[in-house]
Amino acid sequence: MASGQAGYFTAAQALEIGYSYQAQKYHVDYGNWERVDRGIYRIPEWPIGPHDELVRWVLWSKGRAIVSHDSAASAYSLGVANPAKIHLTVPPDFTMRDPHIVLYHRHLPDSDTSVLDGAAITNVERTVVDIIESHVDEEFVLAVVDDAIESGSVTRRRLIRRLEELSKPSRIRGERLLEGASK
Repeated sequence: MASGQAGYFTAAQALEIGYSYQAQKYHVDYGNWERVDRGIYRIPEWPIGPHDELVRWVLWSKGRAIVSHDSAASAYSLGVANPAKIHLTVPPDFTMRDPHIVLYHRHLPDSDTSVLDGAAITNVERTVVDIIESHVDEEFVLAVVDDAIESGSVTRRRLIRRLEELSKPSRIRGERLLEGASK
């Protein structure tokens, strides 16, 4: 289980496969497991990967969050995103909070999501649409759009169709930015 989640796992997952709470405490006390947060553990010897923090925060959300917006752009190396906080899209009824997190409340269809190193994440197309919708820094947005198109992950035509999902001001700005994107 931990191998598919960058070495992380939850107390509930450990309990599900037979580790009682007492056994979990034992493994933490003896250094077999590292407590990362309340109810989240990691195997200490697990190699550190570039997207480990994303997995940790998806587990924190009890699997209800999807890495999105700036964090997804950073994970895909789109633009120069280097967010100070983790950006997650969660269902509208999600109530958990943490100062390290920026939350966006909306339902996402499965077609807009993917998995990266064990973390649920918006696909590149959805990520670009989210960046167009949420950012006012047009240089940043244009860099994200250019990188996504140049990587072959999305097409200009597909992005133009997706702009129809946005509010009128975001759609107009997106259309203008797509005209200026690398051709």
